[in-house]
Amino acid sequence: MTSQQCICVKRFLIVGLGLLSILAGVYLYLNWIQMFTEMRGKEMALSATSPAFAGWKVSPIPLDFDVYLFNWTNPQDYFIGSPRKPRFEQLGPYRFRETPDKVNIVWHASNHSVSFRKKATFHFDERGSNGTLNDIITTVDTVAHSAALLTKNGSGFEKGLLSLALGRRSVTITKSAREWLFDGYEDSLVSIGKFFAKFVKKHEVPYDRVGWMYTRNGSSTYEGHFNMFTGADNISKMGQIHAWNYKTHNGAFEGECGRVKGSMGEFFPPNLTPQDSVWLYVPNICRAVPLDYTEMVKIHDVTAFKFSGTERSIDNGTLYLENKCLCVNGKCEASGVFSIAPCKYNSSIYMSYPHFYLADPIYLQAIEGLKPEKEKHEFFMTLEPTSGVPMDVGGGFQANYLMEPVPGISPYQRIPRTFIPIMWAEERVRVPPEIAADIALVPFITLMGQIVTGILFALGFIMLCWYPTKFITQLCHDPKGKNVLLRSLSTQKNTVTVNIAKPQYSNRETLSLLEQRNGINLLRAQSCSLTEGLIYNSGSQNTSSDMISPNS
Repeated sequence: MTSQQCICVKRFLIVGLGLLSILAGVYLYLNWIQMFTEMRGKEMALSATSPAFAGWKVSPIPLDFDVYLFNWTNPQDYFIGSPRKPRFEQLGPYRFRETPDKVNIVWHASNHSVSFRKKATFHFDERGSNGTLNDIITTVDTVAHSAALLTKNGSGFEKGLLSLALGRRSVTITKSAREWLFDGYEDSLVSIGKFFAKFVKKHEVPYDRVGWMYTRNGSSTYEGHFNMFTGADNISKMGQIHAWNYKTHNGAFEGECGRVKGSMGEFFPPNLTPQDSVWLYVPNICRAVPLDYTEMVKIHDVTAFKFSGTERSIDNGTLYLENKCLCVNGKCEASGVFSIAPCKYNSSIYMSYPHFYLADPIYLQAIEGLKPEKEKHEFFMTLEPTSGVPMDVGGGFQANYLMEPVPGISPYQRIPRTFIPIMWAEERVRVPPEIAADIALVPFITLMGQIVTGILFALGFIMLCWYPTKFITQLCHDPKGKNVLLRSLSTQKNTVTVNIAKPQYSNRETLSLLEQRNGINLLRAQSCSLTEGLIYNSGSQNTSSDMISPNS
């Protein structure tokens, strides 16, 4: 192979490598995130042996469960025509240290899912609480009012019996925080109801005691049975619920509102963008809640996206038509509350954000003592967008009871229709710095892939442009080549050019411009023995050739 052929092969290889680098850069630019997501999915998909299993089964981060109770301070003024509004005082937080666990775990290879139940134990944290479990709280007597509602359309005889059973009971009842929460309290109406439920099947009395979270502590059945995707076939499905209580539609709400969907809270879809919304399935309210992107934040120097509950999450069709299916029996309240009667034994419980945050002003106008604040009452999930892992979680929902008049039943004949706040609870958890450092590896590796992509692009362009750049550089430093190139690019009619015929002398070696005058170029071609001058006038189209002695 000659030297000229070697040079050609070398140039071909460099140009080929440049093209390959650019093509590789384009491919990585279009596919790197997906490639890394799939690689991470094979490693992180939930299984009994995967790294994510231990942290999923039992949370490695301590969970604080804070409960706030509303004390009704002026129930004696609650009647139609009263000059005073119902006034409430928030007590708490009553903080409990929550220890969650997953039990009865069964893996399903057929659809890449896992079934389980959630079991949580709660221990009162007196030091972290603002109050004790012996605090006395007065609130609405939901048992008595619910019983009155059952006879609202009943006969006079039924109403008479209920009035007799109610005796001297008022619209409120006073118990300790301990009784209102996990311990519960006995109620004579519950005992009577359980007795009659043996004969009247349509009236179910599920508990023997009354308490907002009675039977929850240490129970593996309280929140139901879950079936969740593991992500073995698609990492974006990891942590997404498939069925609740063996159903993919819970039946509590019609249409899309009753569909079982969204995250279970531990994992969210990867590669999130500000245009995305995430869904969280909350079994206690029997529905999935949408969370919309609100802002970008830093958690331990890790960039994260904050997804928050907005008006869309608590609307019932007033503002967002797709939420019309949250209306129960065709009754739609003003935006800000939604009924959970279909999954709570047809009780008059309505959920909202704490202190009616983001709700229609009509709810706050009817009562006193509540003050919604975004910093305290916002429901949010802060997620690392590349991995979809939660980094900061806060907020919760408030339970409200709809008090409405019941004709013929004392003491509910002369009361106004009002939404009474009962309690709200929230779970707050923030990853510690050491876990945040592990989470940060995911966006770091993604960034490294993008840097490699840029390097491939740069190398490819350098290789492709190497020889053209080298040729132009040499041309600029070569007077003979530069003059010839410049003259060949000239297009004007009167431009002076040089027309050099094929050399007559085999030993001619150099060519240089001696002088330019009045459109005439005098060039000098020099060999070892003679010098020839060529003069070309483009304007006159005359050419002369003079022989010049070597000594001239």
